[in-house]
Amino acid sequence: MDKCHSPVNHESVNKQVQEIAANCHHLPERYIRKQDKEYGHVTNASASSPANLPVIDFSLLTSSPSELNKLKSAVITWGCFQAINHGIESLFLEKVREIGKLFFQLSADEKKKYLREENDVDGYGNDMVLSDDQVLDWTDRLYLTVLPKHQRKFRFWPTNPTNFREVLDEYCCKMELIYEVVLKSLARSLNLQEDSFLKQFGTTAKKSARYNYYPSCPWPERVLGVKPHADSSAITILLQDEEVEGLQLLKDGQWVGVPVVHDALTINVGDQMEIVSNGIFKSPVHRVMVNSKKDRMTLAVFCPVLSDQVIGPVDELITEETPRLYKNVTYSLDYFFKIYQQGGRPIDACKI
Repeated sequence: MDKCHSPVNHESVNKQVQEIAANCHHLPERYIRKQDKEYGHVTNASASSPANLPVIDFSLLTSSPSELNKLKSAVITWGCFQAINHGIESLFLEKVREIGKLFFQLSADEKKKYLREENDVDGYGNDMVLSDDQVLDWTDRLYLTVLPKHQRKFRFWPTNPTNFREVLDEYCCKMELIYEVVLKSLARSLNLQEDSFLKQFGTTAKKSARYNYYPSCPWPERVLGVKPHADSSAITILLQDEEVEGLQLLKDGQWVGVPVVHDALTINVGDQMEIVSNGIFKSPVHRVMVNSKKDRMTLAVFCPVLSDQVIGPVDELITEETPRLYKNVTYSLDYFFKIYQQGGRPIDACKI
């Protein structure tokens, strides 16, 4: 085992993971996962079985009560589902993946033109290093504020490939429609007014997109692409790699692998939805594994992003039989990342 890693050095922390992976004869200490700090009590720390994740026909959500009930059951049981027939063409999804791949294939110097600034999430880079003992994720990211449009920081939006901005803009406009349908459908599934969840976040809720690039690693069992966590968002819409799996959910104390479904969008609820639904919909804990031979790339759209908006359980969901479980809270970015990097769940502090 000793030959697989080297002592801590600041050079490895400052390098992007793609650079380290290109010449990975030794695994830097900062990336080696701590088995004794796995999330909660997990019976199989590394292995996983395939998840029988529900597949929802998106085109039926507004017309089929049975499909709506299927969605409700999926989000209560799993906190996650695969959406098919969502109206986005296969060729366009390929284009969305392609611009991300082309960006990460650029030279290190070219990519570093878009490096995020200290204490900012927008831009190219990897983990924010918040402490000396923090275990780093085996991934590089391109994180961009996408909506509302006036909040975009175009200095971080690549101009190479030349169609990057155009394609991502179109994709995120489509994600805005997906977001609205999901939140309205979840509200209707609980017999609420369909805007009950949407109006909690306001009409100009901030949304971000993040390309995640996971280089292959000769010791995949020694690193994590992303540490175990639950998302802070209302929902997260994930475009998976079309070939390489890696996403795992924590279900009943077991890690289960999320399969790749052709042209599907993998959608999970986050902490914000768990709060506003008064705990009916559960924000699933998940992690990302890396592959020993193949690189993997995904695109996540977070709807909405943490903000100063105060949120709380919808009044109609609070009864004598189902008392309020969460406070009214402001789920701030600084608070979320601090707790996440320590391996905890930020939502725990929101419980009554």
